[in-house]
Amino acid sequence: MLYLLDANVLIDANRDYYPIERVPEFWGWLVEMGELGRVKIPIEIYEEIILPPPSRADVLVDWLKNHREALLLEEQVRVDLAAHVTERGYAADLTDDEIEKIGRDPFLIAYALADVQNRCVVTNERPRPGRTRANRHLPDVSREFNVVCINTFDMIRELDFSTDWKRKP
Repeated sequence: MLYLLDANVLIDANRDYYPIERVPEFWGWLVEMGELGRVKIPIEIYEEIILPPPSRADVLVDWLKNHREALLLEEQVRVDLAAHVTERGYAADLTDDEIEKIGRDPFLIAYALADVQNRCVVTNERPRPGRTRANRHLPDVSREFNVVCINTFDMIRELDFSTDWKRKP
């Protein structure tokens, strides 16, 4: 399974529970998983992290830039799939404000749809099935397309992260 990371996976981990300076094992493990082709970040999501206003220049941005080669998904999104996700998963008649609110989430789902049997979306968003249009969350839209969508801690369990990540089985 290829785990495709949403921006909030890295942002939340660094801010809340695995700061880069305090738990470097987690970040080293992510790089190793990237090198092994188990964890990747689509370019649209990568840019969502590194391109915000200069006030966002921080250790996460630097870390991601330094590990781009290991973590970046090296493929182009299928535009037809991204459009399909946007139209069917959110709405066909979204306003410009709604498109801005959705952000790059349709791209993430489109990358997973390109190989739905072997890819999943990893996000910290929680399901909110009653929401509509631009207010929909990744787990709900993913479910509609039969894309597996899990959270960071599910990925950690499935990929068997440990602070002793270099241990031999």
